[in-house]
Amino acid sequence: MRIKPGVAKHRRLKRILKQVKGYRGARRRRIKLAKEAILRAGKNAYVGRKLKKRQFRRLWIARINAAARERGLTYSRFMNGLKKAGVDVDRKQLAAVAYQDAAAFDRFVETAQAAL
Repeated sequence: MRIKPGVAKHRRLKRILKQVKGYRGARRRRIKLAKEAILRAGKNAYVGRKLKKRQFRRLWIARINAAARERGLTYSRFMNGLKKAGVDVDRKQLAAVAYQDAAAFDRFVETAQAAL
């Protein structure tokens, strides 16, 4: 007696179609196209997670640079001054301070200028 892959196959196909819910056109309905869409989406998601880190770093640097230039320093001289002063604050925190608390950022600028 031969056993057909009925339940297992349906379960597998159902899982694939569940993953492509919300996709457009045949990619949502046809198994072969759905599989390809899942692979491509996974690859793009992986690449996107790497790109997100780069893009946020660029945003933080742009915010720090803008705030530093308002106070008469360039980004590179500001960061160099902080490094010489021994201030160990990452760009994410500095950008948040520059964006939210001008008085605290002024103190960072004074520290950096004193060290240069």
